[in-house]
Amino acid sequence: MPARIHRTAIVGTGAIANAHASAVRAAGERARLVAVVDLDLGRARAFAAEHGVPRKYPNLTELLAHEDVDLVHLCTPPGQHAPLAIECLDAGVTVLVEKPPARSLAEMDELVAAERRSSAQVATVFQHRFGAAAVRLRALTEAGQLGRPLLATCATLWYRDDDYFALPWRGSWDSEGGGPTMGHGIHQFDLLLSVLGPWREVRALAARQARAVSTEDVSMALVTFACGAVATVVNSVLSPRETSSLRFDYEHATVEVEHLYGYTDEDWTVTPARGHEDALARWPHGKPSSPSSHESQVVAVLDALDRGDPPPVTSADARNTMEFIAALYASAFTGQPVQCGEITPESPFYQRMDGTGAPWAVVAR
Repeated sequence: MPARIHRTAIVGTGAIANAHASAVRAAGERARLVAVVDLDLGRARAFAAEHGVPRKYPNLTELLAHEDVDLVHLCTPPGQHAPLAIECLDAGVTVLVEKPPARSLAEMDELVAAERRSSAQVATVFQHRFGAAAVRLRALTEAGQLGRPLLATCATLWYRDDDYFALPWRGSWDSEGGGPTMGHGIHQFDLLLSVLGPWREVRALAARQARAVSTEDVSMALVTFACGAVATVVNSVLSPRETSSLRFDYEHATVEVEHLYGYTDEDWTVTPARGHEDALARWPHGKPSSPSSHESQVVAVLDALDRGDPPPVTSADARNTMEFIAALYASAFTGQPVQCGEITPESPFYQRMDGTGAPWAVVAR
């Protein structure tokens, strides 16, 4: 039996909540899903019946008033992430929040401030960091065993039709904070950032090409890193042949992954440079390994809670990714390169990701 059984609750019963419920169930005796929250109690009851959850609540305030929980999973639309996470922190309850954790750097810093005054912590769902292959690649990169990282490409090329954006909160700066840069490509380039370390400068563009939304439906960026590497980042919801891909070119090897919504070890390839065939030996094949998944991250979160450590991905990690997003939008909308640390509270792109305003007409929703 585990030393501690973590009592958990899920807030919001949209599609992604099923992945969280499955991850808690896969944790076995380490975690127990004791309650679910949804403004629509009918949806809450249906979700609870499907996943065997004993209690339902219409809002987070009632949950926190009546339940002794160790971890809250926030699965609501993005506009509610920061306010609800702050409510959890103020109640002394650790929270695992779906991406993006906030709609702006201003909101993100409010979340960081709430964490500092709380006994609890906040973690963001970036599950691609937790597949065995990504863990291995970070270790090899940090140890310099593949040589210096030189070049990377990162692409999230997905397809979302007009029906997808029929929900009123989608495609809106106010409710989502941004387009595919915020809500779709964020997983891939968060993994890129976790491997290559601190970014230094972003040069970007964004466009609304086809969808009747207020946000962009495609963005592109050129990124330089403190380690000297350069990278391209592409985010799209207009691509009929959907794929998610990352390529890292090191001095001694190319490491690549192509998948859609989650990878296994089999999705990764390593191509050694001539004279460096030993790079293959550092990348074991054929052994069972964990895929990128909510389950993998939830296990890592429970491990951290058992040790008394902040759960991954920390607020500092998430803020770095959010600052990258703000810099991408700022560069795209001003036509100027943006340096890390340049977006201060005085910048319009600190308060809102669209900052001075997107260079296309707002769409009535």
